[in-house]
Amino acid sequence: MPTRLAGVALQLAALATFVVMDTIIKLLTAEFPVTQLMWARFLFGFLTVAIALRIIGGQVPWRSRAPGLQTLRSLTLAACNWLFTTALVHIPLADATAVGFASPLFTVALAALWLKESVGWRRWAGVAIGLGGVVVLLRPPFLFAGEPPHWAMLLPLGTAAMFAVYQILTRKLATLDDPRTTILHTSLAATLLTSAALPAAWAWPSAGEWGALVLLGILGGAGHGLLVMAFARAPASLLAPMSYTQMIWAVLAGMLVFSDVPDGLTIIGMVIVAAGGILVALPDRARAR
Repeated sequence: MPTRLAGVALQLAALATFVVMDTIIKLLTAEFPVTQLMWARFLFGFLTVAIALRIIGGQVPWRSRAPGLQTLRSLTLAACNWLFTTALVHIPLADATAVGFASPLFTVALAALWLKESVGWRRWAGVAIGLGGVVVLLRPPFLFAGEPPHWAMLLPLGTAAMFAVYQILTRKLATLDDPRTTILHTSLAATLLTSAALPAAWAWPSAGEWGALVLLGILGGAGHGLLVMAFARAPASLLAPMSYTQMIWAVLAGMLVFSDVPDGLTIIGMVIVAAGGILVALPDRARAR
């Protein structure tokens, strides 16, 4: 299999893995507190990554040159997961996933303002188009007639903003630490934080439910591992637009598992968000030349 095609296949597998994980989380929200689900996701994900690095590389590179930034990055990811998981308690998986895909739009704006990266007019146009799609998904009453959206629709928007900060921190740490160190620290502070909060929110799992909680972490660790392998085999300009196929998997999972069928406005909003995101993800022509 050609290298680029292998990268595409790995990317699609990673996205499907994340949707399976989110589907299991939504199923488990009926039985367990959000904090407990996050604890399982981070703890077992951390153990999965640490064991994999030990087996593959023979060593686990813990030491960071910027432990404060690593901690902030991990806690930012914890905030993302808390917002998204709380949203899944109240709204369909496809809706939460679609609004969450506003993240690349926020990332472009933060990269321009915080990292002083050059952003061309086409990417700014993509940001505007994508945010227009988010407005369609949120359906504010002053623009759309009918029943107002559920308040939890705002939570994935917060997830998108926090994940943009997470991505900017990841870019900064790429110049400071070994990628393996950053992967290890991704869940470390989040695991400690959720472990500290666990006594206040705990429901004892059955044997089968323990298996599902462990599976959350394995799926999360495996998904990120597949992404790393995908980007090692194909350019980001090819893979990034394909991230929006995750919305297709989320719609299918919602229909098959929860009988949630998105309406016309939701589909239109998804398409607009994806179009804006693809414009943002494509490389600048001038820079490519």
